[in-house]
Amino acid sequence: MKIFILRRFVLLLPLLLGITFMTFSLTKALPGDPVYNIVGERSTPEVIEKIRREVGADKSILRQYAGYLALLLQGEFGRSLFTNRKVADDILMKFPNTMRLAFAAMLLAAPIGVFFGFISAKNRGRLTDKTITMISVSAISLPVFWSGLLLMLLFSLRLRLLPPSGTGGIPYLILPALTLSLPAIATLVRVTRVTVIDIMDMPFIRTARAKGITGTSVNLVHIFKNALIPVITVIGLEFGSYLNGAVLTETIFGWDGIGRYAMEGIVKRDYPVIMGSILIGTLVFVLMNLIVDIIYHYADPRVRLHGTDR
Repeated sequence: MKIFILRRFVLLLPLLLGITFMTFSLTKALPGDPVYNIVGERSTPEVIEKIRREVGADKSILRQYAGYLALLLQGEFGRSLFTNRKVADDILMKFPNTMRLAFAAMLLAAPIGVFFGFISAKNRGRLTDKTITMISVSAISLPVFWSGLLLMLLFSLRLRLLPPSGTGGIPYLILPALTLSLPAIATLVRVTRVTVIDIMDMPFIRTARAKGITGTSVNLVHIFKNALIPVITVIGLEFGSYLNGAVLTETIFGWDGIGRYAMEGIVKRDYPVIMGSILIGTLVFVLMNLIVDIIYHYADPRVRLHGTDR
């Protein structure tokens, strides 16, 4: 396990290097010039050229990329072109808010999705199964921005139970967390249902029932435990995507997290902000995949038997 973890961290370095190169190249290829956003299009050519030199926009792309790598080696992401604040400081300030939102969304998604997926599988082909399937398909098909606006319309504007936007305590957290969790709930319902149905048809389940083991023991010990692996995968990947920054959700509800920060950077062509947000998102997603693999090691005896060398 230690060798496996060490190997993954070693492979992380070329992955991050490739991500930085691709992201840097693509951001520079975006239409528009951030210098004009800073000084305005009516500024004199002398002022525009001065700002270009200050932000390094007068250099070739390769020289700009080399300079950015030098900053990364020092543990810095550069400074915002508009606020002149360190991107690393902004990320450290906003990342806890995204963590809060991600944990709240997953606390909603995991138990609800697994529970209804299990109920759907146990009632395969019945009205309960068809109803849960229909609702889950509808939830996963509904765009996040649309479901967020509908929830805001209902609970904030009509019922006036929750604040429509802003960053704060639990009342401010409920609507964005619910919006963010809906696709994950639907995905977990579908994955849990399919997995449980497959396990219910396996010979060892029929053998357990033939031995007189009660339904509760079969459900919890034999079926549910063996269905954990794909469920863990979905939970880990969804949580990683939450921590990457739910751009639409945070933007809709004015939640001051990494997603909204990245969106503001994209709109303003603030290259250091875009690069820093994507790099943090990549790092978090890779680490979540590593954590999922470690959980596999302890959740599934077959993984321990064959080792983690894949």
